[in-house]
Amino acid sequence: MKDKLTIKQEKYAQGLFSGLSQREAYKQAYDCENMTDKTIDEAACRGAADCKVIARVNELQDELKYRNMATTERVLTEYAKIGFADIKDFLAFRTEKTVVDHDEEGQPIYGYKQIVEVKPSEEIDGTMVNEVSIGRDGTLKFKLHDKKAALDMIGKHLGMFTEKMEITGANGGPIELLDVSSLDDEELERLIAVADKLKVNKSDS
Repeated sequence: MKDKLTIKQEKYAQGLFSGLSQREAYKQAYDCENMTDKTIDEAACRGAADCKVIARVNELQDELKYRNMATTERVLTEYAKIGFADIKDFLAFRTEKTVVDHDEEGQPIYGYKQIVEVKPSEEIDGTMVNEVSIGRDGTLKFKLHDKKAALDMIGKHLGMFTEKMEITGANGGPIELLDVSSLDDEELERLIAVADKLKVNKSDS
C-alpha cells in the first residue's frame, strides 16, 4: 500500500495516524504557504477521503495493534486468566505431623506443622502473580492479581451488569410533566439542547 502513495500522501497519512487534525497533517505534508485555512481544510478533507490514504491509515493502525498485541481478545484472555486463577496452580500446602521435641524418657513429641511449597517458576504463569517475597522472619508472601477486579472488567465488557437509576420528583414525590405548550421556539431549542447534553454525559459516565 505504501508504494502506491506519493511521498506527500504518505506523510499526510502518517500525520493523520499520529493524531494530527486534517489541517495540521496536510500543512505538514504539503506546501501551504500561499493557501488560506479554508483552502487547506478543503484540500485536507479531499485527501482524507482518498481511498488510498484511508487504507494506509488503517494499515498503520493494524500494524500498531499487532506490535502492541493489545487486541480485545488478548485483554479479555489476560483478565480471564486472573479472574479464574486457582491458588493451587501455584502453591501446594498441607499439614504435616512432625517431631517437635522429646520427653524426659527420650520419646518423641509430635506436633503439626503447616507446609507451603511454591511451584518452580518455570512451571507457572508469572503474568498472573503480583508478588512473591520472603520476610526477614522467613514468612512467605505470595499474592495473585485482583481476581474480583478482573471479573468485574470481564462482566462489564460482556454487558452482564446493568446500572439502574431511580428518578423521583421533588421531595421524593412523583415526577411532574413539564408543560411546554407555552414555550417559544428559542426556549424549546434550549430545552432540547440541555436534554441532549444530559444524555451525552450519562453515556460517558
